[in-house]
Amino acid sequence: MYGLGSWADIADHIGGGREKDEVRDHYYQTYVEASKFPLPELSDPRKSGGLDQIPREEFQARKKRRIEARKLAAASALPLAPKKKPTASVPACHEVQGYMPGRMEFEVEYENEAETTVKDMYFDPGDGINPTTGQIEPEIDLKLTVMDIYNHRLTQRVERKKVIFEHALLEYKKNQAIEKRRSKEEKDLLSKAKPFARIMNHHDYTSFADDLQKELSLRQAILTLQEWRRGGIRNLEKGAKYELEKAHRTNILKQPGSQNDRIGHRVSAKSGSSLEGPVLSSPHLLHPGTLKGLKISISNPTSAPISNSSHSQAADDGADSRTPPAIPSQKINAANAVLNQPVSFAPLALNTENAPDLHLLTEEERRLCSMLGIYPKPYLVIKDLMFKEAMRQGGVLRKKQAKEICKVDGAKVSKIHDFLVASGWIGKN
Repeated sequence: MYGLGSWADIADHIGGGREKDEVRDHYYQTYVEASKFPLPELSDPRKSGGLDQIPREEFQARKKRRIEARKLAAASALPLAPKKKPTASVPACHEVQGYMPGRMEFEVEYENEAETTVKDMYFDPGDGINPTTGQIEPEIDLKLTVMDIYNHRLTQRVERKKVIFEHALLEYKKNQAIEKRRSKEEKDLLSKAKPFARIMNHHDYTSFADDLQKELSLRQAILTLQEWRRGGIRNLEKGAKYELEKAHRTNILKQPGSQNDRIGHRVSAKSGSSLEGPVLSSPHLLHPGTLKGLKISISNPTSAPISNSSHSQAADDGADSRTPPAIPSQKINAANAVLNQPVSFAPLALNTENAPDLHLLTEEERRLCSMLGIYPKPYLVIKDLMFKEAMRQGGVLRKKQAKEICKVDGAKVSKIHDFLVASGWIGKN
C-alpha cells in the first residue's frame, strides 16, 4: 500500500502506538532475515500461528501500556515550532526562471530534444550478431551510433550544469548587484574572459578575473599619467585639479548656448555650481601613497615615451601650441644672431619645475624665453597670435602690427618678431 521505506505511514496505518523504527526492524527481522526469504518463518501451513507463543491478555496489556506511554510523552513534550511551508520544486521558488532546486534541473535543459531520437528505440533479445555471418547487424550498429550521440549530448548537459553550480551562476540577484558596480570597460573585458570559466574552478577563475581588472586599471592609470605629463603636470595634486577642471569645463560646454559664449563660460565658472562630471578613469591616482608600491615616477620625463606630435594637447584653448617644423640650416645662423644680441632684460632660469610647458619649445625658443624673461605659455600665446595674423596677410607680418595685437612690452614683442622672421616662420615687408 505505501511502498518500501514509508515506515511512518505504515506505523500510522497499523496503529497501536508503533514507532516507524520499530515497524522497520520488525519487517527486516520477519521477512528479509527469515530462513525462508522472501517468506516469513510462520509461512509453513503445517505449523500453527504465532498467537500460541504470547497469550491474548498479555498482548493486549502490552498494547495498552505502549499507547499510554506515548500519550504521556506527547503531553509532557514542549510545543513544537510552527512548521514552515516547504519549498516546492517549482520555478517560481527560485531566482532563475525555470530552475527546480529540488531536482537540480531546469525545465528546458541543454539539447532538450535529445531524447526524441531514442524514445522509440528498442533492442530485442538476441539482437546484435548475425548467426550466419558472425558480424554485427547493420541495424544494431546504427542504433549503437545513435546511442553514442545521445550519451555525448548528456555529457555536454552535465558539463554545463557543472559550470553553473561551480561558479554560483544561480545566485542571480547577487551576481547582478556585483555587475552593476563594474564599469563598461570591465564588463567588456570579463565577457571576453568568460569562456575560461569552463576549464577553471571558481577560485582560479575569480583570481584570474581580478588580475585582468587590475591590469586594466594599471593601463588606464598609465594613460592618465601620460596625458598629465603631456600637459606639463608633474605631481598628483595638480593632476587631481586638472581632472576636476576638465570635468567642470565639459559640463559647461554641454549646457545649451554656452559652447561659443565666452562671457557665459566665465559667469558659469564664477557661480557656485558643483564640479560634477565624468568619473575619473583612474581615481586612485589622486592619492599619492598608492603609487609608491608601483614604483611609477611622473617627475621623470623619460620614464614613458611620448611622441612630439602629442604636444599640441598641452597648450591653452586660446593658443596653438603645435611645434613648428625644424629650422632649416640656412636659418640657424640668423636666429642665433638675434639671440646673441644684447638686451636689457633680466634673464630667467627656466626648468621643468617652474615652467611646465618648457618641453613644447625648441632649444632656440628656450634660449629666447630665458633671455627675455618670459615663461613658455605666454610666449606660445604671442606666437599663436602672430601666426594667425600673418596667415590672414599671406604669411607676412610687420613689427608694428605685431605690437598692436600683442598687449605686452613692445621691446619683447619686437625681439620675438625678429626671431620668427629670422627662423623663416613668417615674412617681413
